[in-house]
Amino acid sequence: MKLLRSVLHNTQMLIGGSILLVFILIVALAPFIAPYPCWRQDYTVTLQPPSRAHYFGTDDFGRDTFSRVIYGARASLLSAFGAAGLAGIIGIILGLLAGYFGGYLDRLIQGLVDVTWSFPSLLLALVLVIIMEPGLTTTMIAIALGYWPQYTQVLRSEVLVLREEEFVLAAHSIGASNKRIILIHILPNVIAPVIVLISLTMGYAIIIEATLSFLGLGVQPPMSSWGTLLSDARDFLSKAPWLSLFPGIAITMAVLGFNLLGDGLRDLLDPRLRRRR
Repeated sequence: MKLLRSVLHNTQMLIGGSILLVFILIVALAPFIAPYPCWRQDYTVTLQPPSRAHYFGTDDFGRDTFSRVIYGARASLLSAFGAAGLAGIIGIILGLLAGYFGGYLDRLIQGLVDVTWSFPSLLLALVLVIIMEPGLTTTMIAIALGYWPQYTQVLRSEVLVLREEEFVLAAHSIGASNKRIILIHILPNVIAPVIVLISLTMGYAIIIEATLSFLGLGVQPPMSSWGTLLSDARDFLSKAPWLSLFPGIAITMAVLGFNLLGDGLRDLLDPRLRRRR
């Protein structure tokens, strides 16, 4: 009950969670919400402004923009969840190993972190997508490889403190294995900042995926994402501004939802912030 009251009084978390819940429902119910197939072309209604027949207007092929935005949410959100999850798995494993064992392993992992951080995340994603075949899976991998160091650094710092705590030393003294200590005693106590990082990483992932797709290096046809919709609309900014307006709003709202959720989770899970409030 105390946790529920804290959540209900956390405005940022409620607003961010509500926004993301709407997007998740849209993705899940896309076939029922979209009035037209996203690929359907009708050259008799090209570049039509928003109307009752086409809520967000139509593009130069007569495709319904509302339906394309609905279906584009699938690729954008899937890349966000996939990239954040993969970055979290890599970062958590390396962070736990570096913080717990230290020594040569820690220096090696820190070297990998420094090398990765020497490249801007977007530039690294661009290079990886160019090297590999463009697509949704490649986009998720490229984003994850740019953001795993954040998880590693946070986990390493937390583990360095926890491994000197009495309950960890007591587990050592009774002969608990390193694997058990890491998984049972340390990991549950460092998972809170990871949850916050995952929600924030998803917001960055949506922006990078949209950028890559805008450049033609992300999601490939026949799939579409909000980035590909913006790319298709760039030649019609003055003639049909609605083509770029609605995908841009969708990206903004999704990123805002993830950021608000991340800030709310940080306030909820950080005991120091709770006491201050």
